[in-house]
Amino acid sequence: MAIGLSTYAFFWRGSEQVQTPMTLEAMLEETAELGGKVFQICDYPAIETFDEARLTALRDRARTLGITLELGTRGIAPEHLERYLALAHVLGVRLIRSMLYAGEDRPTLEQAIQRLEQILPALRQQQVTLALETYEQVSVETLMTVIETVDDDHIGVCLDPGNCVAALELPEAVIARTAGRVVNLHIKDFAFSRAPGWVGFQLTGCPLGEGLLPLKAMREAVNPEARGINEIFEHWLPWQQDEASTCAMEAQWTRHNMDFLRSHHG
Repeated sequence: MAIGLSTYAFFWRGSEQVQTPMTLEAMLEETAELGGKVFQICDYPAIETFDEARLTALRDRARTLGITLELGTRGIAPEHLERYLALAHVLGVRLIRSMLYAGEDRPTLEQAIQRLEQILPALRQQQVTLALETYEQVSVETLMTVIETVDDDHIGVCLDPGNCVAALELPEAVIARTAGRVVNLHIKDFAFSRAPGWVGFQLTGCPLGEGLLPLKAMREAVNPEARGINEIFEHWLPWQQDEASTCAMEAQWTRHNMDFLRSHHG
């Protein structure tokens, strides 16, 4: 297993909200500087526009830095996943994270099973694992029914229990139901706060160890060290007053989270 970062750890710094967005290459370098051993290029459609030379350079730089690359996208349309398998081939990627839905493309349970069975031979041939994420748009029971029906080691769960809170699925229950099928961990802490005027609540991110994520229980249930499961940091950091404050806090959270997990490793 390895600890590392997702492009979501650079959500604001890599966005058009800032004057000079970070490049993917700069994110890779910072991952290495912070001691990360894996970098997940997740929900980053621009990667689809990279030519082979840039992809190859990114792969070679990651290897030089001792970093494993992973990919992330949304949807399970076979032709879309085939496109990401082609990217994975050039980048040397062995894990692709995705979700059952992509925008208006919302397959039924039966359609999802059919699509995954269609792409399964390509996953096997390329020795790539597809990690389907837990999130609020699909119940954990539905997701697990799909995965257990297909029943192949090349298709598993990307566990992120914080996503499921919006569907009133408690993190502990999500962890218990998915643990045996987890192949990738997304780690972000989160907390509720009263909305302004005390009308409702806001669910936002917070530094690791300060919120509601049952990190210790999750890691004990999944056992990432023994099973070789990578742990990827993300953030739910709200925009602060300005660009400088937001970017500084994002960098601070990233460093804190890396240090926190390393200090609690094992």
